[in-house]
Amino acid sequence: MSRECDFCGKATITGNSVPRKGKSKKQGGNGEHVVRRTGRTFKPNLFKVRALVAGRRSQVKVCAKCMKAGKVVKA
Repeated sequence: MSRECDFCGKATITGNSVPRKGKSKKQGGNGEHVVRRTGRTFKPNLFKVRALVAGRRSQVKVCAKCMKAGKVVKA
């Protein structure tokens, strides 16, 4: 079962979690320094929705952005 929006194709992507240490220069410090980089995943905000697709009612996975944009006709 893929974690992907059926309308726009938005899916899980990978990136880095970048923790920083130190006081920022703006606050009077020497600047923040990167301590380490750890891989992480960014997952889409998906919902299972009963919608009309090609005139038939079926359950689809839709991201919140598509729902707000009105791309989905709920059944």
